[in-house]
Amino acid sequence: MVNRLLHFFKSNFMKIVSGIFFLTLLSITAWGQQSNAPAEVNYSNYFTAEKNFLVLPVKNGAPKRNIELWVDGVNTRFFDIELAEDTPDWLAYLDISQWKGKQVELRVDKIKQGSRVFNAVAQSDTDGDDSNLYKEKFRGQFHFSPKRGWTNDPNGMVYYNGEYHLFFQHNPYGRGWGNMTWGHAVSKDLLHWEEVGDALHPDQSGPMFSGGAVIDEKNTSGLGSPGKPAMVAFYTGARSWAQCLAWSTDGRTFQKLDKPVLPRINKDNRDPKVIWHEPSKQWVMVLYVERDKGQHSIQFLTSPNLKNWTKVSSVNGGIGGDGYLFECPEFFELKIEGSNEKKWILTGANSEYAIGTFDGKVFKPEIEKLKGQQGRDFYAAQTFSNEPKGRRIEIGWWRTNTDREGMNFNQSMSIPLELKLESRAQGLRLTRMPVKELEGLRDKTYSFGKMKLGKGSANPLASVDIELAEIRLEFAPGTAKDVALNVRGVPVVYNAEKQQLTIDGVTAPAPLIKGKQRWIIYADRTGLEVFAGDGLLFMPVNINIKPENRTLSLSASGGTAAISDIKVYALKSIWH
Repeated sequence: MVNRLLHFFKSNFMKIVSGIFFLTLLSITAWGQQSNAPAEVNYSNYFTAEKNFLVLPVKNGAPKRNIELWVDGVNTRFFDIELAEDTPDWLAYLDISQWKGKQVELRVDKIKQGSRVFNAVAQSDTDGDDSNLYKEKFRGQFHFSPKRGWTNDPNGMVYYNGEYHLFFQHNPYGRGWGNMTWGHAVSKDLLHWEEVGDALHPDQSGPMFSGGAVIDEKNTSGLGSPGKPAMVAFYTGARSWAQCLAWSTDGRTFQKLDKPVLPRINKDNRDPKVIWHEPSKQWVMVLYVERDKGQHSIQFLTSPNLKNWTKVSSVNGGIGGDGYLFECPEFFELKIEGSNEKKWILTGANSEYAIGTFDGKVFKPEIEKLKGQQGRDFYAAQTFSNEPKGRRIEIGWWRTNTDREGMNFNQSMSIPLELKLESRAQGLRLTRMPVKELEGLRDKTYSFGKMKLGKGSANPLASVDIELAEIRLEFAPGTAKDVALNVRGVPVVYNAEKQQLTIDGVTAPAPLIKGKQRWIIYADRTGLEVFAGDGLLFMPVNINIKPENRTLSLSASGGTAAISDIKVYALKSIWH
């Protein structure tokens, strides 16, 4: 969760809660307004749930209104929304299928007196029939984003019943941050995602903040049954600041435990990640905790059954603006490539990480504060539990610039990345590479052989006409000072003297390996994800690429560079 958003939420939380929970009028009551402005009223209406969805009109930038749904005397849904009282920019869909045949009371605060917005409460059997869905101008074509609304942190990533499950922080009712709900999407191949409805909704513990999920194969929790292990999800209730538990035995519907499994520890504590530690035969939770004077820390806890947790140790990170080990922790073990030795990795939301040892209670860092990704606006990455091939697969929140020109969705996820631990010239380091499954998106191939590039050389990529692209390039800079690959108007420039890579104002070190650079670049509508140094550098850069520019160019300046290989693949969309 972004820090500034979190503190905004904290400072305004009681105002929001009071606006939600003290709407008790069952009839329209006028609120005093200036005489020349329409009066605002609180609104209540009863309707029978007959279809699957309640349709809510949204106007981007309109004043936020609090909405509640009451069923059987219980406030089952509450959220704020930029409510359209005239022509909406888009429609949000609230699932009411579980209450079919029941009377539902709809309460709204402060709508214009005489407004007709809810005169006929609109219901629908489907969550929209937008023929332009997934084709929008700023929709990433091979990056997951929700049908509608805002998304940020990936949550609860786990493989279960033949599917990869991606939960995510979701505002179903607006394209800005808020109303934190766990959205839910599934995939069989890590590429093509299907949203299956929101899994966890705000309740008395507060909005549903980030966390993780595991499969309780041994049924230590007693929440599963023989042959039907439970998927157990952990999240932070952002009112109680306690850690809570929900579970599912079908991968679609969830029940919440009736009380938190871990009360608040100190100040801000959130984002529980849980793993099974086989040597000690117990569960381990890592949890972000803010200590006194802004000290970031990761608390380690253990449990035999996922319900009862014991604090066993903690590790300090940065302080204040130093984001080392701040928010959204991730903890896993990896084998060092080419050996049988294993090490543990502890990361925070900005992807800085430590490498060390873990005995089931205490993590001892051996190398600390190493850079993970070195791009722009990649945050809060998490990895899949229970990955069927034993890989460590990561997806991060990519803060793409999509809240414009009438879009009804905002933000996206990165492509899936495979993490490995390798011994490099710099020492032990994590590497990131695109998962092999992405090769399944390849369509047309442009292949170019060896060549020399220097002053006056023709552009070898002049024949390429492309939108979605995967580019693989190997070169030795030789005497060239700079080697530049222009990807649809976005220059990717390598400074050979400084051994640095620069993209749209973002610069990162990219050392040569045996005198060469090997790049893999994925280009979508919303930016580039660049891999260099055989995965040592991962550099995502968010930038909206002009749709009319479908060109590539490759050049060298200040000398001659030797190109070993160039392959360009036109990619298919994951959405159709």
